[in-house]
Amino acid sequence: MPEHLGSFTFVLHSHLPYVIGHGRWPHGMDWLNEAAAESYIPLLQAFSRLAAEGGPTGVTLGVTPILAEMLASEVFRREFKDYLDNKIQAAQEDLATFQRLGEKHFVTVAQMWEGHYRELKRVFCEDFGEDLLGVCRRLMDGGALEVITSAATHGYLPLLGRDTAVQAQVKQGAASYRRHFGRDPRGFWLPECAYRPRYPWVPPLTGVTTEPVLRKGVEEFLSENGLRYFIIDSHLLKGGKAIGVYKDRFEALERLWERFAAQYQERPEDQQKSPYLPYLVSSAPESKKPEAIFTRDPKTGLQVWSGEWGYPGDGNYLDFHKKRFPGGLRYWRVTSAKADLADKGPYHPEWITSRLHEQADHFVSLVHDILAEFRATHQQPGIITAPYDTELFGHWWFEGPEWLYQVLSRLQKSTRVSLKSAGSFLEEAAPLSVISLPEGSWGEGGYHWIWLNEDNDWTWRHIYPAEKEMEELAQRWADDPDLRMQDLLKQCGRSLFLLESSDWQFLISTFSARDYAELRLVMHHEDFQRLAAMARQYAADRNLSPEDWNFLESCRERDAIFPDIDPKWWSRLEFPPEERE
Repeated sequence: MPEHLGSFTFVLHSHLPYVIGHGRWPHGMDWLNEAAAESYIPLLQAFSRLAAEGGPTGVTLGVTPILAEMLASEVFRREFKDYLDNKIQAAQEDLATFQRLGEKHFVTVAQMWEGHYRELKRVFCEDFGEDLLGVCRRLMDGGALEVITSAATHGYLPLLGRDTAVQAQVKQGAASYRRHFGRDPRGFWLPECAYRPRYPWVPPLTGVTTEPVLRKGVEEFLSENGLRYFIIDSHLLKGGKAIGVYKDRFEALERLWERFAAQYQERPEDQQKSPYLPYLVSSAPESKKPEAIFTRDPKTGLQVWSGEWGYPGDGNYLDFHKKRFPGGLRYWRVTSAKADLADKGPYHPEWITSRLHEQADHFVSLVHDILAEFRATHQQPGIITAPYDTELFGHWWFEGPEWLYQVLSRLQKSTRVSLKSAGSFLEEAAPLSVISLPEGSWGEGGYHWIWLNEDNDWTWRHIYPAEKEMEELAQRWADDPDLRMQDLLKQCGRSLFLLESSDWQFLISTFSARDYAELRLVMHHEDFQRLAAMARQYAADRNLSPEDWNFLESCRERDAIFPDIDPKWWSRLEFPPEERE
C-alpha cells in the first residue's frame, strides 16, 4: 500500500457586493449575472460531475451571506434568464455578421458562444431548478463539498470601528448560513483574509484622537458563535514577503503599490511553522476557546494567481480584456502577457484541451511533491490549502472550471493524496499547538493599505460615526416591542451593513468602478442617516410623516436582505473583552 502523503483542499471564496436594485451595466446587476454564468454554474457543474464519478471533491466553498441573499432572490432568477437570452442573441448577431464578412474562424467561435449560453440556460433551469444554493445543499448533503460562511456584507473586520459592528457582521453571517443551508457553519472566510488580534485600538485616521480602547481579536467573535476555523495568508504564519493576490489584475494597484512599497518591511521568516499544518490561534485570555487556522500554500498559489507565470496567462486561453461590442463576447486569445489588444490572435477552442491536461498534470505533480517533502521532513501527513477567489475560475480565466475539474479528477484517483475539506480534515486531525498571529491580510504588502489609503480614508469617516449611532440606537430601543420601531432599527442595520462592505474601498483603490463605489457608499450613508433620524423621531412621538414611511418602505424593497437581522447585536457585546471567563 503506498504511503499516504497528506490531504488537499481548494478553498473557493465567492463574493460580490449587493447589486440588486443598484444598476445593471457596466456596474451593477450584470456583475452578478456574469459571475453566475461564467463561474458559479460551470463550477457547480464540475463539482456535480466529480460527485457522480468518485465522491468527495474536498472543496471548501465560501459563499458570503450577501451573495447568498442575491442568489436566492426571485429578481436574480428572472434577470439571469434575460441575461442569458441577451447573450444568445448577441452570439446570433455576431454569427450573421461574421458569415456576411466571410470570417470563417470567427463564425466557429460565435457558434460556440451560442451553444454555450443555450446550455447554461438549460442547466440553470432544468438541472439546477433555478436554485444555485439548492445545488450547494445537495452537494453538502452528499458529502461532496463543504460550504463556509463569512461576514454579512464582507466588512473589513480589522478596520471596523466598534466591536459591536464586528459582532453583528459575524452573527448575521452565521444566521444567514443556517437559513440558507439548514445547518450550523463550521468555517468562516475572513474578508480579504484580514485578521486583527486583541489589543488597545485607536481609529487609524489622521486628525482623529481618541483614547485606546481594548478591542477583541477577530478570532474571538468566531469562537463565540460556534465557528471552528478560518483561512490566513502564509506571511501571517511564517513572515517573509506577502505575495498578494490582486496587483497583477488591476493596473491601478500597481501604481498604488509603488507609492506604498517604500514603507513596506518584511517580517523575518519563521522556519518552525508550516503552512501544511493547521494551528490554533488565540489572542484572548486562556479561558477563551481558540480557533483553528489553515494557511494558504504559496507554492501552488503562484501557479494560478501569478499574472507572469500562472496557468491563466497561457497564450492559448481566452483573453479576458478584448471583447466585441455591443454583445461583449470574446473572440481572441491571450497570445502573450505583453501583447496589446490590437495584437491579440484569434481564439482556437480546439487548442485548449491539451493545455488543460498538461497543466492539470503539472499541478497534481506539484501537490504530490510538496506533500511528499513535508511528510519526509515532519514524519506526518500535511494538508495543502489552496484558496482563490471563485470568480478567478471562469470569469477571469474562462477555462478555469475545466482545469479545476481535471485536477480534482486526478486527485480523486490518487492513492497517496486525500481530498478533504478544511472542516473534514479538522474532524480527523485536530491541531494542538496554540500560536499568536500578527495583524494583516492577503492584500499586497500583507496589511490594510488597499482598504485604507489616501484615496479612500474618507469612507471610514462616514462609517465610524454610523457605527456609533447604530450602537446608541440599539442600546436604547432594541428591546422596544413596537414593531414599527423594530422595522426602523432593522433597516438601519441593513443600511449599515451595506455601508460597511469592503468592496467600496477596494473598487476605489483599483479604479475599476470608482464612481460607482463612491456613489454607493454615499447613498448607503445617507440612507442610514435618514433612517436613524426617523428612528429617533419615532421614539420621541411615535409618529412619522407619510413621506418617511414611504422612504422606509422603498429602502426595504430595494435592499431586501437579511430577514433575520437582529438590532440587539449592536446593543451590547455578548462577551465583553474585559471579561475573564
